Amino acid sequence: MSRASLEKKPREVASMFDGIARRYDLTNDVISLGQDRRWRRLTIDAVGAAPGEKVLDLAAGTGTSSEPFADEGVRVVPCDFSIGMLQVGKARRPDLSFTAGDATRLPFADASFDAVTISFGLRNVVDTVGALREMLRVTRPGGRIVVCEFSSPTWTPFRTVYQEYLMKALPKVAGVVTKDAGSYEYLAESITSWPDQVALAHLMQEAGWRKVAYRNVSGGIVALHRATRPADV
Repeated sequence: MSRASLEKKPREVASMFDGIARRYDLTNDVISLGQDRRWRRLTIDAVGAAPGEKVLDLAAGTGTSSEPFADEGVRVVPCDFSIGMLQVGKARRPDLSFTAGDATRLPFADASFDAVTISFGLRNVVDTVGALREMLRVTRPGGRIVVCEFSSPTWTPFRTVYQEYLMKALPKVAGVVTKDAGSYEYLAESITSWPDQVALAHLMQEAGWRKVAYRNVSGGIVALHRATRPADV
């Protein structure tokens, strides 16, 4: 993708991530000033998985978000639609069960997981509600979901500065690291066009999730949404 597109064609988006896979984790550290590690830790804490539980980690990329689960005795399945990302992750952590899969057509049986989580990937899915329904399907009754995603800063003056950074500085900084500024133009646009905290909560309810709640992190740059699959679904 030479220019960012918000059409979210799965093959094109997957190809984009294939191209930046080897430097993806480093780039995330650089453009977030190291905050991405804190965000992922908070996500793991929100999932609250106990040893022996089974967790689906969607948009897992190279497995950075999955490793802490595995290290704590959780049966985690990293899943992503970018083969390039999965290959990088498998080379580093061959013990993890990396699985290729589309969030709108998950290759798992009903009620297979105690919990499902997706970090910084839901906004790249072509059908948000469809993906949330698929996550509901593969989660056991009473199980939970945690969505970690970029959101809308709560302080208006900072929101303006943040959006300027996303659209102007982020692609340039990321381009220096990855040699592919175009991909990060897409990612910046996908963040600015993404629903805010309340709107995402409504989409989760529409998909069938219940007890939806969210927590702002870093002034609302990121939000953690948590919900439960009802027993009668």
